[in-house]
Amino acid sequence: MVQKKSSVDSEDVLNPRTATEKITKNKAKDEQDELSEEDQQLVSELEMIVERLKESSIDIHRSAMENLNNIIRSTTSSMTSVPKPLKYLKGHYATLIELYGAWSDERNKKALASILSLLGMAYDKEGKRDCLRYRLLAGYDGGQISEWGHEYVRHLAMEIGEEFAAKIEEEDEESAETLLAIAKEAVPFFLKHNADADAVDLLEELGRHELIADYVTKETFERVCLYMISCSPLLAPPADLGFLETARKIYGKFGKPAQCLPLSIRLGQPELIEEDWESCSTRVEKAQLAFIMARQQVYMPHLTEGDDELLACMNNAGLSKNYRDLARELELLDPKAPEDIYKSHLENTTSDVALDSARHNLASTFVNAFVNAGYGTDKLMTGAVDGNEWIYKNKDMGMLSAAASLGMVNLWDVELGLNDIDKYLYTDDNTIKAGALLAIGMITVGVHDETDSAKALLSDYITDENCHAVVKLAAISGLGLAYAGTNRQDILDMLVPLVSDTDITIDLSSMAALSAGLVCIGSGNSDVSTVILQSMMERVDGELSHKLARFMALGLGLLYVGTQDKYDTILETLKAITHPIGKQASILMQTCAYAGTGNVLEVQKMLHLCAEHVSDKEDQLGQAFAVLGVGVISMGESVGSAMSLRTFEHLMHYGEAYVRRTVPLAMGLVCASNPVVGVVDTLSKFSHDNDKSVASSAIFAMGMIGAGTNNARLAQLLRQLATYYQKDADVLFVVRISQGLLHMGKGTMTINPYHHDRTLLSHTALAGLLVPVVAMINAEKLILTTSHFLLYYLVRAMYPRFLITLDENLESVSASVRVGQAVDAVGQVGRPKTITGFQTHETPVLLGHSERAEVATEKYLALTSVLEGFVILKKNPDYVEEKEDD
Repeated sequence: MVQKKSSVDSEDVLNPRTATEKITKNKAKDEQDELSEEDQQLVSELEMIVERLKESSIDIHRSAMENLNNIIRSTTSSMTSVPKPLKYLKGHYATLIELYGAWSDERNKKALASILSLLGMAYDKEGKRDCLRYRLLAGYDGGQISEWGHEYVRHLAMEIGEEFAAKIEEEDEESAETLLAIAKEAVPFFLKHNADADAVDLLEELGRHELIADYVTKETFERVCLYMISCSPLLAPPADLGFLETARKIYGKFGKPAQCLPLSIRLGQPELIEEDWESCSTRVEKAQLAFIMARQQVYMPHLTEGDDELLACMNNAGLSKNYRDLARELELLDPKAPEDIYKSHLENTTSDVALDSARHNLASTFVNAFVNAGYGTDKLMTGAVDGNEWIYKNKDMGMLSAAASLGMVNLWDVELGLNDIDKYLYTDDNTIKAGALLAIGMITVGVHDETDSAKALLSDYITDENCHAVVKLAAISGLGLAYAGTNRQDILDMLVPLVSDTDITIDLSSMAALSAGLVCIGSGNSDVSTVILQSMMERVDGELSHKLARFMALGLGLLYVGTQDKYDTILETLKAITHPIGKQASILMQTCAYAGTGNVLEVQKMLHLCAEHVSDKEDQLGQAFAVLGVGVISMGESVGSAMSLRTFEHLMHYGEAYVRRTVPLAMGLVCASNPVVGVVDTLSKFSHDNDKSVASSAIFAMGMIGAGTNNARLAQLLRQLATYYQKDADVLFVVRISQGLLHMGKGTMTINPYHHDRTLLSHTALAGLLVPVVAMINAEKLILTTSHFLLYYLVRAMYPRFLITLDENLESVSASVRVGQAVDAVGQVGRPKTITGFQTHETPVLLGHSERAEVATEKYLALTSVLEGFVILKKNPDYVEEKEDD
């Protein structure tokens, strides 16, 4: 006996396979030995049931199936471990499949198929999708699909998606319809159990996301819509817009026009906006929609049907008054001088080198305009005894910018602003007159006055053939600023002839093209685009190389903002233009068309252009526009923005000279009015670059990312830069401009083109950012010489970052609101907190870039879910005031 045992042992040692099998058997034996008495009893019970199922009697089968069902149900209540019946039935899975094939009784077969479907979830290793296969055999009507609980339905949904993709590939439409029928059973189950995301994902995999609208309820629709809107930027066309359309349909179904409107705006369909307006049940709801439309610059006065109060809301008529009321509340009405911003005594200037006084005064003009924007008073122009005195402290085009600064100071206040500007319209000095005309355009930015002041005052100068060139240039720019986004044909009728007229200089023609692009921004107007293209083709190469000619290309691009792929024919025509401006225009068009979409393929195209080695300087300008393209396309989406910032670091290391000087500007666009610490550090590093153009771009970008925030760290960095560049008049000028931007509106404004909780991209605001940024690429030719007035285009992006609450009579009312950092609550169950680290304030209040507000009292109900800008509050009918105890 002993000898025999040793021979087996030696055989085990010599044969690794036998040894492994023996160890496995021993492990299984040990596990069996370790089973508790209760588990041992369960194993025996399951084995007995399987033996009974092997018998021939149908009745025995039926009772055995009921027993098995009861055992599985009674032990699957725990969520923390694998249900034991599933664990111990693994060895019998193949046997049960064989039994299913051998049985003939349909009722018993369906019951067994249901159990096999559950077991298939755990043991289907070969990708046969047994869970789905047996569910189809067991039946899925009348709630059967949910008999095994939530995790089972989730697994089944996964298999439905996989099977559907396979059937579509095989073009098996009948099977695809069957799978859709099962999905329709799963969706209500998901919605009932707070799995909104699973319900939407399942229907999206089947290409029928619009069906979700039939299943949502009053309790679930808001979470479903929020999830669909958040998913939209991550989906490929046309599913991205399809999700927005479905979300809008759901909001409409539950009577939420204020939530429908932003989606209609994003879809770019005016007829949907009219539909939302008509769906409003009360006049107050229409007023709330009018405020949202005014903020987005959607101008549709015919909707108000002669109601002056609603028209005033849509015209943004109360913007100036409310802004100044906020300033009074915050004690900001006192005007500030440029020196209050520079704080030269903190700059540690050691040199007594005299600055170019005209350049210094010009910088002060812009700083004064940006800081006192919208307040109606300043210390240089309106506050001085003689405003002319400051104008004459500037030279040439500097006088234009000085006179135009009145438009910024009186921003949105048409009536009082025109009184201040009027006297300069009658001067003999053409540059001062030109500045006054530009100021008129700036005053009416974002507001529409009943008298149509800008058109009435500027049109004569545009149509007058004997008008001085600089005056005409300012009138063209003013008209573009005033009527951006209005799509008014009467304005286009004045501008378009100037674009096509080859007898006038290219600078006038280019600015007319830019203004025409602004007026019908995002409309894809084929008439205007044809005229601009024709003008490009007819001009000689020498003219197209003019420093302002790039704005003709930008004007063409602005026509297609947000239109995505609707520009193919224009793109083909541009290839016929041999001058580099043709390629520049096509890059700008693609950039504008996909602005804020986060489209990865378009970003890759832009990066490919950036990587090319180009020797010709004019070709390099196209590369610079491609860098801007990366920023503009990815700016609307958080992940895309973070990726673009990382990509910019690489471009800075390996890019050509033009690419390097544009990278900081692109970073400024991505983080406008949002001083992210990492970006501030990066730009601070670039601001000391050996290439002066890179340093200037970085400093200007620092002003952009801090615009209107009063960020203390940026203020300190800019003061240090003022000391560092004290002997370089050009760079110091840019530093001063950035200081003005940082303290814009004394810290109450933003230039970020995104609003409405960062979901809506304002096309006109984006255009307002693009013009000065495109000019800064060649700052030495434009901003630092005679075209510094282009900085005033930023006025299109400037807007107060306030929250003002109004009552149902549209009068200001103070209400308690909680203001805190926005939290992403998408896909979370129940009613999660949407803000964190909040403080409670009384309105009006200022909101930072990533801050969100919510009503802190039950006394009022807001008419819109996003508390930004003007929000109408109605009294809560269920509110009962608490009586104080004596």
